[in-house]
Amino acid sequence: MSGTVPVRLREFTLDDYDAVYALWQNAGAGIGIGRSDTREEIAKKLRRDPDLFLVATDGGKIVGTVIGGYDGRRGLVYHLAVEHAYRGRGFGKLLMREIERRLRAKGCLKCYLLVAEGGKAVIEFYRQIGWEVMPVTLMGKTLEGAS
Repeated sequence: MSGTVPVRLREFTLDDYDAVYALWQNAGAGIGIGRSDTREEIAKKLRRDPDLFLVATDGGKIVGTVIGGYDGRRGLVYHLAVEHAYRGRGFGKLLMREIERRLRAKGCLKCYLLVAEGGKAVIEFYRQIGWEVMPVTLMGKTLEGAS
């Protein structure tokens, strides 16, 4: 954190895209960047619930992100990322607390997130802030031609 300007949270705008994408690329193996992370796909997300995509800034520089999703029944958290130099200072917790608060305000009762295989330190981080490992099998399907 800089000495003069505190880290602050705000909603993502498309003007942030390049900086956020670079942060995701440098975050490590836990953030899987895919076709849903293009500028066009992120613009779709912003039309649905722009209040659930947050960035943390330090003096105007983006140093963290989190995306939340809510379908009216359950929530999902995606792409929590904090720049390496800012890790261990509570920014991930701050982002998670705020996205959870916003999901609760929408009426969300239960929320999920995915952790990549081998993410023991990540699992421990989430456990410390109240998340639980669930015994599930994740399945997925790529929907070709979806618009």
